[in-house]
Amino acid sequence: MQEIIWNRTDLIDETEEVVQHQTKQQKEKLDETEGVKFEEFYENRVKVTKVTVNQEGAKEIGKKEGQYFTLTVPTLNIDDHDGMKQLEKAFVKYIDEIHQNIKLTKKSKILVIGLGNKTITPDAIGPFTIDAMQSRQLEEHNEQFILYAPGVTGQTGFETSDFVLALSEKIQPDLVIAIDALATRGTARLCKTIQITNTGIHPGSGVGNQRAEISKEVLGIPVTAIGVPTVVDATVIIADAVDKVFRSIATKIQEKDKPSGKLSVTSWTSDSNSDLDLNVVRPIFGEWSTWSKAERRQLFEEVLLSGSQRLIVTPKEVDIWMTKYSVLISNGLFNWVEDRLN
Repeated sequence: MQEIIWNRTDLIDETEEVVQHQTKQQKEKLDETEGVKFEEFYENRVKVTKVTVNQEGAKEIGKKEGQYFTLTVPTLNIDDHDGMKQLEKAFVKYIDEIHQNIKLTKKSKILVIGLGNKTITPDAIGPFTIDAMQSRQLEEHNEQFILYAPGVTGQTGFETSDFVLALSEKIQPDLVIAIDALATRGTARLCKTIQITNTGIHPGSGVGNQRAEISKEVLGIPVTAIGVPTVVDATVIIADAVDKVFRSIATKIQEKDKPSGKLSVTSWTSDSNSDLDLNVVRPIFGEWSTWSKAERRQLFEEVLLSGSQRLIVTPKEVDIWMTKYSVLISNGLFNWVEDRLN
């Protein structure tokens, strides 16, 4: 098969997974390098992934040098108020941790940039958050935040990075926070994750529409990026569904003659993280059923991209998710600054 680069993700730990599973040699090389420090643990229901990348690690995984915090509630759903509260609590904790080396006072100015197109809901998390923060700012008369939603290059005709640079030179903020929608490589991450990084951001990079970056190197000011994955490539959905079918059938075959297999009283799906021998489904589906998920994705990518269209998919409740996340990020930033300065 022709090699296709899977770059439609903005999440650091997904990049890590791709590098680890490409070849055995690359996995061993990554394990031996000191360029990437990878930690993963749970805080209540929130799965926290902390990745620190130095200059050597940046070359290994194709991400910029810096810190990345990925916060996920795997079981989150649209009506899960407890899950959103736990995610907001973790967000405040790690937004503070990533800024430990930045001194803020009551005179400090924080420029918050809401990236994205407000007229396209999956891309509207940035502008929606600016709206939510403006409402709270009017109520509390907060002067720390300077809020700006620049739109997208397709609307203005200018690079968003140029707008942010001009504004930064004018007001001289102590910190820039950029909020944007992200792309993910896994359907389980859609609208269940927040990523925080101090490396800045390339607007549109996850869906192949990369613009000029907004970063400390460009602005001369520390830049923190906050992102929520709202879209996924259609080929990923197909690959995930096929993998789930193979694993479910394989598990049922293996459990068939075990006592535990006769005790199930509800519908059941396999754990995608468990080790299964997919060779048991080979007589049914053939050789390709034993391929790795990455290899099957490669196949779907080649077949489905033979035409001119490429589909990017978002959840049907994305408008509700955007409202919930805009409020979560707004409340989190205000609470963080309040706690930091008091």
